[in-house]
Amino acid sequence: MSLPAAFVSVILIWSTTPLAIKWSSLGVGSSFAVLSRMALGTLLCGVLLALLRERFPLHAKARLSYLVSGLSMFGAMALTYWSAQFVSSGMISVMFGLSPLLTSFGAMLWLKEETLTPAKLAGMLLGIAGLALVFQGGLGLGDGAPMGLAALFIAVALQSLGLVLLKKINDDSPPLATTLGTLVVALPFFLIAWWLADGHVPAALPERAVIATLYLATFGSVLGFVLYYYMIKHMEAGHVALIALITPVMALLLGHGLNHEEVLPHVWFGTAFILLGLCMHRWGVVWLAYLPVRRRT
Repeated sequence: MSLPAAFVSVILIWSTTPLAIKWSSLGVGSSFAVLSRMALGTLLCGVLLALLRERFPLHAKARLSYLVSGLSMFGAMALTYWSAQFVSSGMISVMFGLSPLLTSFGAMLWLKEETLTPAKLAGMLLGIAGLALVFQGGLGLGDGAPMGLAALFIAVALQSLGLVLLKKINDDSPPLATTLGTLVVALPFFLIAWWLADGHVPAALPERAVIATLYLATFGSVLGFVLYYYMIKHMEAGHVALIALITPVMALLLGHGLNHEEVLPHVWFGTAFILLGLCMHRWGVVWLAYLPVRRRT
C-alpha cells in the first residue's frame, strides 16, 4: 500500500473506531463486545501471520514487549468500552487525542529523549486546559459522564505508558507479530473480565453490534495497527502526528451525524485547545524560531 493510502486509511479507521465501539456494545454489554473483538482479532492476526509466513519471535525482548503491550491494551480497552456507555464516541476520540502529549511527557521522564522546551510546556498546558473544558462539558451529559471521562483519561494514560515502555524495550519484531503477541497476552484478561462482569453469551446478537464487532476486529485491531507501524517506519514523525489532529474532529462530526450525539460548546472549545496544544508541542519550536525572522523582514 502507498503511504498516502495508508495515511488516509488510518485516519478513517481511527475516526470511526469510537462510534463502532458504542455500536458493538448495543444489546450485548461492553465486556462481551470487547472480548468478541479481541478473540476475532487474535484469530485473524494468527491466520495472516501464517499466510504471509512472517516470523513470530519468542526471544526475551519480544516476550517482554508482548507482555507490556498486552497489559496496556487490556487496561486501555477495558476502560474505554466501559466508559462508552456514559460518554459519546466523539469524546472518546478527543480524550485519546491527548495520547501524544502524555506519551511525550512519559518519554521525557523515563527515556530522557526530549527536553521540556517552552513550546512543549505551552502545548501541555493547552492540553490540560482543553481536558478541563471537556470535563466541564461532560458534567451536563448525565450522572455517569464524569466517571466515564475519568476512566477514559486513565485508559489514555495506560496506553501512553505502554508506548513509552515499548520504546524503552526497543524490540525489532515485525508489526504483525507484535500485534498478535499483544492480543494473545490481553485475551485471557478480557475473558476473565467478561466472566466476572457477566459470564453469559447473549441470547440474541443485534445486527449492528455484530457488524461493528467484525469491523473492529478486522480494521481496528489488525489493519489499523499494522498500517500505523508501517507509517512510523516510512514517514516523518510530523506527518504521522497529523493523524491525532484530524481524528477527534472527524469522530465528533460522525457521532453527531450518525448517532445523534450531543456536542456541547465546552467540548468543541476543549477539542480546539487540545489540538492547538498538540500543534504547539509538535511544531512550536519551529514557529517560535520563525517569528523573529518574519519580524526582521
